[in-house]
This record gives sequence, C-alpha cells and structure tokens, in this order.
Amino acid sequence: MSRPSPPPPETRPGPARTGARRLVSLHAALADAFGQMVWWPAESPFEVLVGAVLTQNTAWVNVERAIDRLRAAGALTAVELLARPESEIADLIRPAGYFNVKAVRLRAACRWWLAEAATAASQDTASLRRSLLAVHGIGPETADDILLYAFERPVFVVDAYTRRLFARFGLPQHDAAYDLLRGWVEGVLGPDVPAFGQLHARIVELCKNHCRPRPRCGECPLAATCPRLGVVAGD
Repeated sequence: MSRPSPPPPETRPGPARTGARRLVSLHAALADAFGQMVWWPAESPFEVLVGAVLTQNTAWVNVERAIDRLRAAGALTAVELLARPESEIADLIRPAGYFNVKAVRLRAACRWWLAEAATAASQDTASLRRSLLAVHGIGPETADDILLYAFERPVFVVDAYTRRLFARFGLPQHDAAYDLLRGWVEGVLGPDVPAFGQLHARIVELCKNHCRPRPRCGECPLAATCPRLGVVAGD
C-alpha cells in the first residue's frame, strides 16, 4: 500500500504557524490558571520608571524596600533624585543591590523623564522606545517595561522567564533575538496593552513558583497542557 503524498509546502504547518497556535493556547491556559492579575504596583508612571531601573538583577521585594526608602526620604521625584548627591541616592536604594551603578542609571532616567515625559503622549511608540534606549543603563527589557506599564503602549516585555517557558512549551521562536521575539508575540496577539501586561505578569508568576530552572511540575497549574512535562529545556 503506497503512502499518501505529503501536503504541498504552502499547506504544511511551518514553525511560525505552529508557534502562533501554541502561543495562543499558552496565553489562554495562563489566563485560566491565574485570572486577572494586579501587576506592577506603582502610584504613578514615574514610579514605574524607577521600579524598572531598580529591578534589574534583583527580586521585586528588594525594589519595594528601596522605593519605600525613597518615599520616606521625600526623594521619589525626578527633581529630588537629581538634586540630591549621588551617594545619598545610592544609600537610599541600597536594598535593590548594585546601588552605586543603579544610582547613576536612575539619575540618567530622571533626566530623560524631565525632558521627554511631558511630550510622550504625542510621540509614536517606536520613537519613544528609541529615546528610552538612548538613556544610559536602559536596555530593551527595561524600556519595554516602561513603555507598557508607565505609558500603556502595546509592547511585549521579553525576559528570561519568557524564554524558559516558551522553550518548554515548544515555541520555536524562544531563542530568537530580543526584538524578533517581541515583535513576533505582538504580531500574534495584536496591539493589546492589557493582554501584554497580563501575559507578562502571568509568565513571571508561573516561572517564579513552578516553571523554575528545576521545574516543580507536580504543583504546576499548566501541567495538564505542558507538552514537555518534566523536561528541563536550556538548563
């Protein structure tokens, strides 16, 4: 009995189409598992910027302690952060780690804020992102945190958690360059600010507690849908 002929190339589900289906499925599974999440606790867009700089290479609980110290000292404004000695700022943000480096970066971000924030609404997202990336100490992930959570622009934040989860769910785009992966997610899900914010929040929640470097699959709310259950990808 002869085998059926393979489908013509244009009808075969390539990596992009397969990945898109898996991303949509993963997005839905995360929503079912975690529901609506309150994410990026901040009292103002400026606090989002401060938190985005301080959260580099540290846990959020440490950022909260640093922000509380800034607030208690009356230093949680761009003007105050630039008016005070750099050494004082470094001491106030000490709980966030790398405090000397972050003091320099935070002050650079404050200068950008005073120069650009007032006109941000009139700038398109691509221009605003280029402006942020030109600031000392702000890379793609930090810039996208600020764009999404402070300015409510439809950008997806790619982090190490994203790549880990995408790899384990068999998304072939997981190891793409940052901007390619970001753009691919945005293309699949469409320009949806709440969706990007919730997806990022849910990925972080899952990977902090379950999809860790050594995964805790027995307690994972996505265990029933994980295509690579128990396989540690990329570790």
